[in-house]
Amino acid sequence: MWQEQDNKLQARFEFKNFREAFAFMSEVAIEAERMNHHPDWTNVWNKVSFKLNTHDAGGIVTDKDRKLAETIDGIFKKYS
Repeated sequence: MWQEQDNKLQARFEFKNFREAFAFMSEVAIEAERMNHHPDWTNVWNKVSFKLNTHDAGGIVTDKDRKLAETIDGIFKKYS
């Protein structure tokens, strides 16, 4: 699901409705804050898209991004 493009780790997740998408985003927000790694993300109705890279490392994909992507995947499994 995740693809590395333009120095970003990118993915899009789709849900049944906006409520599920928002609940997912809330869970991701809590984990991202705990990890001190905040995603570039967008939400339109039932879709949530991410672009992850590490600004402190010069805007490239690092292990920090891969770990957050793995965490996001784990949260998404609850909804699929």
